Amino acid sequence: MDFIPTREHYNEAVAAIRQATAVQPKVAIVLGSGLSALAEAVQQPVAIDFGDIPHFPVSSIPGHRGRLVLGELEGQAVAVMQGRTHYYEGYSIQHVTLPIRVLSLLGVETLILTNAAGGLNKSFQAADLMLIVDHINLVGMAGVNPLRGPNDPEFGPRFLDMSKAYDRELGRLAWEAAAAEGIPMHRGVYVGLAGPTFETPAEIRFLRLLGGDAVGMSTTSETVVARHCGLRVLGISGVSNVAIDDPDSASEASHEEVLAAGALMTPRMTAVIRRVLAHL
Repeated sequence: MDFIPTREHYNEAVAAIRQATAVQPKVAIVLGSGLSALAEAVQQPVAIDFGDIPHFPVSSIPGHRGRLVLGELEGQAVAVMQGRTHYYEGYSIQHVTLPIRVLSLLGVETLILTNAAGGLNKSFQAADLMLIVDHINLVGMAGVNPLRGPNDPEFGPRFLDMSKAYDRELGRLAWEAAAAEGIPMHRGVYVGLAGPTFETPAEIRFLRLLGGDAVGMSTTSETVVARHCGLRVLGISGVSNVAIDDPDSASEASHEEVLAAGALMTPRMTAVIRRVLAHL
């Protein structure tokens, strides 16, 4: 039976983190595939392995270090998730999103979500950034929604408004930060799938018809839970590759390609996020 966390599970995780550090983070950052280097910039860091936090899901995917790093970055008290877990790893979607609940109970008010995504929009190039202005949560629409089950009104309402999932003011800061740094950034819609398979060419064409600009295997459920907890959300995708829409193409999608693109995206993502933090 899938593990469905309770308030007691969240509180036990919070207690363990507070025992390890006195940092009281107001901003949390989740780092996607190949983007973990930003955590190394945190000053006076306290790093806790996910496996040492009660009930935290532990990632098994290369490129996800699996640590929570707390400290200071650009004058802000931060909690940085150096990697994340995914639904395809076998966890329940409620377990996957447990860290977001825990971060909110630690006092986090702003959540910055990053990911490596396939570019659906034909104008995108590898290593470009995309500001997420909205998403299509196909996993949740198919019934795997992290809010399924009993609702805890202390977190949020039974029926959650998602018309403003991504904070416009945070988006403006990120857009201006990218412009100031001369970093290519687009605005677009992120499509969240379950994975772990990459999409077929027919699926890529279908997702474009839906209005998607980038596609990945994370983020949407985290955004749902963050908004349920009342957090402001900024989402940024790093375009790891241009999606393959032709079955006769000689190209192949791979996780190694995602990690290689991360080496190019990380300096760009780091520069934008640091500027956003400095202007909060």
